[in-house]
Amino acid sequence: MILLNPREYTHLYPDKRSREIMLKTIEWFEKRGKQQLKADDHARTFYTDFIEFQKTEGIFATLLTPSEYGDGKTRWDTWRNCGFNEILAFYGLAYWYTWQVSILGLGPIWMSNNEEAKRKAAKLLKEGSVFALGLSERAHGADIYSTEMTLTPKGDGAYVANGSKYYIGNANVAPMVSTFGKMADSGDYVFFVADYRNRGYDCVQNVCNSQNYVGEYALKDYPVSEADVLAQGREAWDCCLNTVNVGKFNLGWASIGICTHAFYEAINHAANRRLYGMYVTDFAHVQRMFVDAYTRLVAMKLFALRAADYMRVASLEDRRYLLYNTLVKMKVTLQGEEVINLLWDVIAAKGFEKDMYFEMAARDIRALPKLEGTVHVNLALVAKFILNYFFNPGKFPAVPKMDVAQNDDFLFQQGPTRGLGKVQFHDYSAAFDSYDLPNVRIFKEQVAAFKDLLGQATPDKAQRENTDFAMTVSDLFALVVYGQLILENAKIYKLDDATIDQIFDFMVRDYSAFALQLHNKPSSTPKQMEFCQQMIRKPSVDEKRYQRVWKTVHAQKDAYEMNP
Repeated sequence: MILLNPREYTHLYPDKRSREIMLKTIEWFEKRGKQQLKADDHARTFYTDFIEFQKTEGIFATLLTPSEYGDGKTRWDTWRNCGFNEILAFYGLAYWYTWQVSILGLGPIWMSNNEEAKRKAAKLLKEGSVFALGLSERAHGADIYSTEMTLTPKGDGAYVANGSKYYIGNANVAPMVSTFGKMADSGDYVFFVADYRNRGYDCVQNVCNSQNYVGEYALKDYPVSEADVLAQGREAWDCCLNTVNVGKFNLGWASIGICTHAFYEAINHAANRRLYGMYVTDFAHVQRMFVDAYTRLVAMKLFALRAADYMRVASLEDRRYLLYNTLVKMKVTLQGEEVINLLWDVIAAKGFEKDMYFEMAARDIRALPKLEGTVHVNLALVAKFILNYFFNPGKFPAVPKMDVAQNDDFLFQQGPTRGLGKVQFHDYSAAFDSYDLPNVRIFKEQVAAFKDLLGQATPDKAQRENTDFAMTVSDLFALVVYGQLILENAKIYKLDDATIDQIFDFMVRDYSAFALQLHNKPSSTPKQMEFCQQMIRKPSVDEKRYQRVWKTVHAQKDAYEMNP
């Protein structure tokens, strides 16, 4: 099984400490049990106990301190951070959240040239602290161009900060809040750190009715020294975007963790419940929904794991990760919603019950496509890569599974954020040509028709500037990249052909749905509509293949249930 099962944790790491962290985290949650998990969620109890646990075990310090600033036992290792992401979300989004916003808060610090701030962050991590990123504002959301936070020079390396930030995780407990603003005199962008304990820092409120603290904080003549300034000008802007590049990737992993726990609950309930003289899982429509949910979830994890490989080999010459991690944020989180919808249609009213993990999953899964840049923002971003992806491939060495124990230095040395349209990719067709399966072949034909549309019925300037039209084009493109990396990783993880072809059953259907949307856009031309019609296809039907996958799904009955 490629899916996480805490009862049989098989994820392999090259060092003992990494596995120890994962097992201790699983043990902590299982000892607390589901009853306490749900009670804390319903009471919206802040997760001080979890923060204390990670402090005692030195978990954030081990995982989030780059080797250069650690004690010889730390590293920022995307491979193992993915595993930790998944475990935290498996037990609850609130626990994942404090980890995630610490990653975001640390980004501008580790990317800066401020050695004093870096040493301070390393010390605070060792002491068990969490971190925060002050980026969004109430009036502007994530429109960082319009930030109103200001830093005013007072002479002799002293400044005062004024303004407020909104939707800021850990704003109530972070001794280093990486805060984005503008210099009051020049209008240049700036990053500086603030401490929730200091004079002039007002933690106004938790803006969400939730267990996690999603804060609004205001700085009022808040004193800032030169030692608190992380970056200015273009460097601050690049720190901002590059931090998001690192952090938004984690949201896909949160979806994977949530969906996996919900899947176990759903199959346990349905496979053990009898209605009308039959087990619920004997109904054909229930089997279909479970097979669809399972294959979508396996695809989510295959894609996210492969995207991590490309993040770990990235360099200034190889920036393919900018497309792939965007899709982990956008595509994987959307697929997470689809998985929960399918499972919820099976378990129905059970999904509302207060003692079910599913109650949390159904609520929290909605958040992930909408945070760290909405789906719409990320769809607009991936459009920048379409031309080179299809028509100007580059040559790159093969990328293996990147599970080596090494620090991911480049993530904090990403450099300028310009030139996305110049990023090249390896030839996507190699992944599709490596499989001779019916639905993979149909999908290849759909992709070929899409490429012909781009080359022979190219969207004009008005269509490209129409976000409604352009986003559907991006959806079609995203599915191609999604399928490519799924197939690359299916080879690495030796996934069976039946599951692969069943994954491409839903991929063919999804591609057809987006093609129909594009066909029906008001501005679609007759030539474009002709290519869209070629993309609308029915998947290959194979009952034996389907039943093999269904047996795999049904075999997960009672494989995992959280301790009470």
